[in-house]
Amino acid sequence: MTQTTPITLIIPQDLGGLRLDQALQKLLPEHSRSRLQQWIKDGLVTLEPAQAVTAKTKVWGGERLQVQVQPSPDEHAFEAEDIPLDVQYEDEHILVINKPAGLVVHPAAGNWSGTLLNALLHHAPVVKDLPRAGIVHRLDKDTSGLLVVAKTLTAQTSLVRQLQARTVKREYRAIVWGQVWQNGRIDQPIGRHPHARTKMAINRNGKPAVTRYEVLERFAVHTYLRCNLETGRTHQIRVHMQHLKAPLVGDPVYGLGGIVPLRMMPQHLRDTILNFGRQALHAVKLGLIHPASGEFMEWQVELPADMKSLLEAMRLVPVDEVDLPFEFEGDMDDDLDDAYPEDELLDDDDEID
Repeated sequence: MTQTTPITLIIPQDLGGLRLDQALQKLLPEHSRSRLQQWIKDGLVTLEPAQAVTAKTKVWGGERLQVQVQPSPDEHAFEAEDIPLDVQYEDEHILVINKPAGLVVHPAAGNWSGTLLNALLHHAPVVKDLPRAGIVHRLDKDTSGLLVVAKTLTAQTSLVRQLQARTVKREYRAIVWGQVWQNGRIDQPIGRHPHARTKMAINRNGKPAVTRYEVLERFAVHTYLRCNLETGRTHQIRVHMQHLKAPLVGDPVYGLGGIVPLRMMPQHLRDTILNFGRQALHAVKLGLIHPASGEFMEWQVELPADMKSLLEAMRLVPVDEVDLPFEFEGDMDDDLDDAYPEDELLDDDDEID
């Protein structure tokens, strides 16, 4: 077993009374409970002065622990690949990247190479010993924009805690179907879709999910929105916009599907939409507390060229030129009794979009 430099942790008073494995999961949230339990069993977690412990050992607050953090063996199976990265900021602690549409963040079935993780292993080899190569949140393959990666275990733990505490500032730009007439807040829990296992849905027993949206520009058939996340659930903006009955343009999963009223539009707009090829969603701004300095830092990037072109095509159509055959915008006071029932939720980290 690979040995690493041990880290020292002090059990906070507010975790007093918990089992050791439970307290460790609070302190090292980037690691699974089963992994932490295995480290304890292997003698990689000790109380100071050195004494053996078990997963069920009670902690009372104030104890000092030595933890031999072990790299995840599956991360070492991934190969470093020379994939260009649009780096917005980098130091010895964190890396902020402007991810292009089409780049998968983490290897999975069907995408074992050519991912952001593979690129990170080449760009910053130090991340090979971190869980998920320092990745603390994700964007969908076809969502573009800002994403932060940790380069040390301390930075990764800090960023995960900030995400859990909802103090990371995340702002998106979205282009949706329909004319949204006022700003709003969507507070609807999200969980697995009961029948389509790759989809998410409004689920009364899902995880809390809150999205704020603001109208930036309204067009004949569409609306340009600013979206701010208070939580980071898988497909959050996409699911919430579908619930609003203003789904994202180009969304192959939560979009309009076969009812897209292309025939109602001028040819230039129809062609632009048909050639767009992804959901119109971009993570434009990211703000967080730097894990080492404690300073609040914020980054902002421009819209990608494809979304700029889409907006320009929409601006060419007078607002009263297109007569839609149906309404898009929904009632935000819909009763959750009609929502999907309880179902198995994601075990993995939520994505931010």
